[in-house]
This record gives sequence, C-alpha cells and structure tokens, in this order.
Amino acid sequence: MKFAWLTVWLLGALSASGFELPAGSSQCLVGVSEGWNSSHVTISYFEKKRGSWQQVGGEWKGRLGSSGLVWGRGLHSNPSGARLKKEGDGRSPAGVYDIGGVWGAHKSVKKHPKTFYHQVTSRDLWVEDGSSKYYNQFLSLDHEPATTWEKKAQMKQNDYPQSLKLFIGHNAFPNVVANGGSSIFFHIWRREGAAATAGCTTMVEEKLRHLIATVDPGRHPLYVLLPRAEYERLKPVWKLP
Repeated sequence: MKFAWLTVWLLGALSASGFELPAGSSQCLVGVSEGWNSSHVTISYFEKKRGSWQQVGGEWKGRLGSSGLVWGRGLHSNPSGARLKKEGDGRSPAGVYDIGGVWGAHKSVKKHPKTFYHQVTSRDLWVEDGSSKYYNQFLSLDHEPATTWEKKAQMKQNDYPQSLKLFIGHNAFPNVVANGGSSIFFHIWRREGAAATAGCTTMVEEKLRHLIATVDPGRHPLYVLLPRAEYERLKPVWKLP
C-alpha cells in the first residue's frame, strides 16, 4: 500500500511555526535525501560564526534506512497527523536531533574531552524491546549475558560497521515512546556504502572519525535530517543552515 506522502507534505505546513534551531547550538550536521523513500543521503557540516551558519568542508555521501525516511521524535515539531517512526519499519527518523555519546570496539578514540565514550564489551546491551522500561537505553551488566532477553539486547560484537557509533538522540530518554524507534546512530557504512540500514545514518569511517573528533558537547551539536523538499521549505522557518 502506498503512503500518501503528498498529504504529509501538505500537513507539514501546519507544523512549520513554533520551532527554530536552539539558539545555543553552534554545530550542525545536515543530511538531505532526494525524497521520503530514498536510502541515500548527502551530508554537510556547519558551524555558527558571528551569528550565521557557515559550511565547513565539502559534502559527503551516506546511507539511510532501506525504506527511506519518516518523521521521528526529536527537538522539532511534527506535522499534525503525520506518520511517525516505529520499531522495525526500516526508516530513518526525519527531523532535528541532539547528537553525542560514542560507543566503540576501541580502547579509546580521538574526541572532544567532554564527549562520553564507552568501549563496548560482551556485557553491554542496547535495549530494543519496546515492552521494556529500558527501551532505547544503554545497559551494562555485571555478568555475561545469560538469558534470551539479555543475549538479544547485546550490542554487536566483532562487526566492523558497528565498531564505532555516535548516538543520534531520536526517541531518547527520558522522553521515550514504546516501540517508537530505538538504537539510532551514526556508524560506519556497510559494504562500502552498497547497503542501506535499518534506520541509522552510515558513512565512510574516515568521515565518522572526523565527526566524532569535531563534535563538542558544549556547542550543542545537532543533526538535521530531511528530504530535500522539506529542507528547502523549512529552512527559513526553522532557521536551518
């Protein structure tokens, strides 16, 4: 069944007011796809200088969810009646999100001193069970995973694309909606970009490492992810880069 994306686009006009990028933010990553159903994204990085957004460096390519985009739960206002992200829908969340917190297989990574980093072990979980009070949260056990539930939630081991991950604050604690979408990260792309994701944004490792080294929690870094038509329409209203 085809979803009436035109209806969503029209409804978007109703939510355009009442939201702007936080004034205290001076770092912003922008991802733009060609449409709601595209799994390809063009990414660029901006910094606010003397009150205006300026692009730093060039654009690069990334991959999104295999089914494209759908409105997510972040800092932005969603269109009234819009379809929202759900667990397992294969779509990346469109909108505006805080970013921060890094998980990886390495003992350490190059990052801002205030950026949280955790080296993933076999005892670390990320909960994708929508019925759990810990849904979309990181847990670290004091024992090796033993139950079926613990093993299912175990963060992936020995998987190169997920060996370095930067958290995207979609449906994040404490405002978590059950089954509203979990475990959304930036991570290394699979098969050199030939594969889409389950909802994350992926890119070449070099770009991800540069992003992690650049993000400064004190500058309130953001991720704006939108289809091109929505980005152009909302840019002057939301004060996007």
